[in-house]
Amino acid sequence: MSVRVARAVRAWGWGTSGRRGASNFRLPPLGAVDVAELLRDATAAEEVPQEAAARRQPGQCSVLLFPGQGSQVVGMGRGLLRYPRVRELYAAARRVLGYDLLELSLHGPQEDLDRTAHCQPAVFVASLAAVEKLHHLQPAVIENCVAAAGFSVGEFAALVFAGAMEFSEGLYAVKVRAEAMQEASEAVPSGMLSVLGQPQSKFTFACSEAREHCKTLGIENPVCEVANYLFPDCRVISGHLEALQFLQKNSSKYHFTRTKRLLVSGGFHTRLMEPAVEPLAQALKAIDVKKPLVPVHSNVSGNRYTHPKHIQKLLVQQVVSPVKWEQTMHAIYQRKKGTEFPQTFEVGPGKQLGTILKSCNLQAWKSYSHVDVLAAAEDTDQDL
Repeated sequence: MSVRVARAVRAWGWGTSGRRGASNFRLPPLGAVDVAELLRDATAAEEVPQEAAARRQPGQCSVLLFPGQGSQVVGMGRGLLRYPRVRELYAAARRVLGYDLLELSLHGPQEDLDRTAHCQPAVFVASLAAVEKLHHLQPAVIENCVAAAGFSVGEFAALVFAGAMEFSEGLYAVKVRAEAMQEASEAVPSGMLSVLGQPQSKFTFACSEAREHCKTLGIENPVCEVANYLFPDCRVISGHLEALQFLQKNSSKYHFTRTKRLLVSGGFHTRLMEPAVEPLAQALKAIDVKKPLVPVHSNVSGNRYTHPKHIQKLLVQQVVSPVKWEQTMHAIYQRKKGTEFPQTFEVGPGKQLGTILKSCNLQAWKSYSHVDVLAAAEDTDQDL
């Protein structure tokens, strides 16, 4: 294991050496704990010279992908509870959030879990608990991780995994973000529309005409724009409900093959979420953000973070900016012809990111695996 990755492993809490440094974080309520203290492994990760790690073949390396909102399902976490420290994660989450996230994740009801204020923390914690399972079953995957990325709220989980922030800090930021986005979504009837197009589809033109339609209905400053770039010819469009209804009604005009409304409460990743910007910015200012010790790619640019200040800035900007996931996949998996692809693991509920990867890069997808969070205890290692 490289020195760099060994340190990242310890930052998440799997090593026995000391913490990265004391945090000045003061926002969580009394009783919130430093989960790094809970997640100490019994055996120190053995460090080897950096040049030895450099000799690893690409096929021996790994990439971790963290899902976002919409992947939540009642029962998630059930397949993780047998693994060390997972219950401690949920116990710490209860202290930060003020409610029993494990009970909600395991038993629902689904409509409560689907609320933005609840599902974002639920996906965040389940994803990091899935990392614990992966570390238990295949520790070399964690040790040989060369990149991480998370979709929307999943980016927070990726950054915690990479040691850029403590678990309790990241979860509290997610809590603030989720509650502020819930409030913003309730202020304006809005939503998100998944659109599968064709090479001749004109997404920008379609959004422009949808906005003009909204103006004829008396809506001032209507919003309708691409919010997620998923894979070639597939986008998610966010905006006012009237705009999305217009696009569905006129889908053939814009050469849309299929449209589907997403089960979310608002027009995320557009300026409709501007009320959530300042609360999240204030929460992130109080966090001691460090440079990730495993490269993490930003949703806003698709590129890897290079400085802690960029993390704070872009996580705030991400709330009102499109998620450039297709661009992120190209950045992570770009390589010379004939070079092996790393193993890819989707850690968290659902397999949506694997499906997207298959459409972005079929060869990379052939080395994809999903870390199941739903399986009963006796079946938990079958997916790996």
